[in-house]
Amino acid sequence: MAGLTKKCSRSKHLIMNQTKTSNYKELEKKIGIKFKDLDLVRTVFTHSSYVNEHKGEGIQNNERLEFLGDAVLELATTKHLFTKYPNQNEGDMTSFRSALVKGNHLAEISKELDLGKYLLLSNGEENSGGRTKKYILANVLEALIGAIYLDGGNAAAEKFIEKFILMRLDEIIEKGMHIDAKSLFQEICQEKKECTPYYELIKDEGPDHDKIFVMGVYVDEKLIAEGTGSSKQKAEDEAAKNALKKKEWQKK
Repeated sequence: MAGLTKKCSRSKHLIMNQTKTSNYKELEKKIGIKFKDLDLVRTVFTHSSYVNEHKGEGIQNNERLEFLGDAVLELATTKHLFTKYPNQNEGDMTSFRSALVKGNHLAEISKELDLGKYLLLSNGEENSGGRTKKYILANVLEALIGAIYLDGGNAAAEKFIEKFILMRLDEIIEKGMHIDAKSLFQEICQEKKECTPYYELIKDEGPDHDKIFVMGVYVDEKLIAEGTGSSKQKAEDEAAKNALKKKEWQKK
């Protein structure tokens, strides 16, 4: 009986690995990349909540890959802007870069690539809609870039970034998405209301390593809109963006 149990366990493990490989083959086809190390890809989609729920199993979360991917993305984006816009000043290029690498933009791309379906989440995170949370989707895209860099080198990472992220720059500029929402909201608010908006923390939740902030933007002590982000700064930016939409204010 013990031998039979062991054999069944191995069969189940094999089926799980085959299913995982099949899923990643679908991803590889979608992004045009063949990974050499599928365990590295599995780490891309392993959220910290899943690791916390499976302690002692030697599983790594994707936070280190996210850290690496963030740096690779910023360097590739900076290099692209420096080359494409030889006459553009530093301030404009900084605005372009910020728009390209900001969380909401990365989350949209992650959603289009359907990265959320590959995520390994805790039961609690799963039940709270973790697969569709913007900050998680943005983080997993950065982790994927980190994995592409480690698995295929800088050229492979730059090719991916060019294909799925940098190609959206013209649309961003055309729609004015590179304009800093906080600065724009303050500028228009001062013109229309003759006052300066301010931001206050509404709440924060989650562990210290994965905390989420909700910030509110106020005008004349009235809450105009809220924003959510992995830092207070990101949450304020989101709040300003939502306030501009709510007030239907646009730069003249």
